[in-house]
Amino acid sequence: METKNFFKDVYDDFFGIEKLKKENEKLREELNITDDYPKIEVNNEDNQNIENTTNLSKQEKDKKMVELFELIDNLYVTEESKNTLKKMIEYARKYSEDLEKQYIPFNMCIYTNDKDLMSKIIDIVNDSVIYFSYVRRADCVQASLYTLEKVDAVEEIYSEKNSIIVLKDIEGLNSQEQLFKDKFWHRINEKNEDENNKWLTLIIANNKEIVNQSFEKNEDIQESMFKFEIVGVKPDVQDVYQEVLEKLQETANNIEEDFSIALLDYISTTYPNYTKSVTEYKNKLIQQILFNKKETINKDAIPEYEKEKTTEEIFAELNSLVGLTKVKQVLQDLVSLIELKEKAKDDLKIKNTNLHMVFLGNPGTGKTTVARIIAEILYNLKYVKQNKLIEVSSKDLVAEYVGQTAPKTMEVVQKAMGGVLFIDEAYSLASGHGQGNSYNEEAIATLIQAMENYRDEFVVIFAGYTKEMQDFLNSNSGIVSRIGYTLEFDDYTEDELIEIFKSMTSKAGFVVEDEAIEKVREIIKEYKDSENFGNARFIRNVYEKSIIKHASNTKGKKSKKVLKTIKKEDISVENLLK
Repeated sequence: METKNFFKDVYDDFFGIEKLKKENEKLREELNITDDYPKIEVNNEDNQNIENTTNLSKQEKDKKMVELFELIDNLYVTEESKNTLKKMIEYARKYSEDLEKQYIPFNMCIYTNDKDLMSKIIDIVNDSVIYFSYVRRADCVQASLYTLEKVDAVEEIYSEKNSIIVLKDIEGLNSQEQLFKDKFWHRINEKNEDENNKWLTLIIANNKEIVNQSFEKNEDIQESMFKFEIVGVKPDVQDVYQEVLEKLQETANNIEEDFSIALLDYISTTYPNYTKSVTEYKNKLIQQILFNKKETINKDAIPEYEKEKTTEEIFAELNSLVGLTKVKQVLQDLVSLIELKEKAKDDLKIKNTNLHMVFLGNPGTGKTTVARIIAEILYNLKYVKQNKLIEVSSKDLVAEYVGQTAPKTMEVVQKAMGGVLFIDEAYSLASGHGQGNSYNEEAIATLIQAMENYRDEFVVIFAGYTKEMQDFLNSNSGIVSRIGYTLEFDDYTEDELIEIFKSMTSKAGFVVEDEAIEKVREIIKEYKDSENFGNARFIRNVYEKSIIKHASNTKGKKSKKVLKTIKKEDISVENLLK
């Protein structure tokens, strides 16, 4: 229904009321309105906090609707979502004019990760229902479900002073036990059925899958309460480019001609793979440009960005690493499978590859290095949207106080979105298993939920010592069921460790005498069977201590040959732990 025609046909004169009724019936059919909704009479005494629209002229209402519709048209949401918002506003107006008798709780789910878009939608809904007296009170409350510790908190959220209820961070509810979720949604459903109040509940989530997960075993409540959906869309490159350019022009008039082309190139390359909020992308880019600019804004103010490597270049780096024969083969096979799936498209029914991984191995066997290379490979193959590896340990996931672990863990997950999350010494998360309400168990449960909800948006790698990691995996079957690959990192042999030492010294420009190499070999034999032996880390310690000793031994010498040659007496194991 076009806004212009709606106003012309319905409000031109009093005698158009019959046509209005027909329009109402058509609207009710489009909104799937039935008589199942509770009829709530408006009590004027309760409306003292809201402007009474009966005193507003037709022209004032028309003007307000045009303003609201223009705001909706500028939202980055689907066309269907725009139509839904407009129909809601039209219905709220008719209800305020007593042309509709039935109150509809316009509870809705808003799917977006853009806080700016979320705020705009909430403002439009809030402004509409208040202006047309569709709710009794003007208060809007926003509640994060990360901080929800007791179901009784619902009573405070749905207090008599509030009308618009915004439930954010639905992931926080998903990390709770099923019984808690059941009680939560049933309590909210009871509030929705309360005929003495008019609450509108807005759920904010990144996507529909997260909301569906929270309503698991409560689908009937989801279907009865949340009939309306607003789906955000990602602006295209040109939209972002124009908005950034206009914002910069408002800030500075001295923009050189070469800047615009360079800006478009930068956005065209970096924006499509950006997985976070578009508002965050634009603000960060503008800040970087303003920071880099000098007297004028030219192409030199554009931030640098990493150029993509080919798969061959990435594997050349992997193959240059010493050892890791089994790991290299697994990754070659994995890449071949992904490439086959991409080339075959729909001709072959190959299921989506589960790439969550477990790395098993002792310290210094190359787990973190390989994780970085995997992040590059998956980005190059377009399996993840960003070439990034977020490295964390248990202390980055587990909080000190009740109710803080799930938000802390999800904050890490959000940072890793579009890339790879590497959790080192992950076995430490299994400590306290079976003791009930463990913060560690809460972190694991949150990770498992995120791995399921965002399985196509990021990859998780759990890493640690072989024995301890087996205990960790045995502690929670939910993790095992979500792991697609297990990579074993063997200890380096003596020869491989010698090769690593030679590589380190060679890259630094040193020449190592044979006697010095033999001394390194003797040191490796002496320390290799010790409990805390660190493989490549151990060799790096030997290398660094030897360079320090070499600097001391060559003090006062000027010959470049002497300065560049590592001798037997330079090899040092001072303060090395055995």
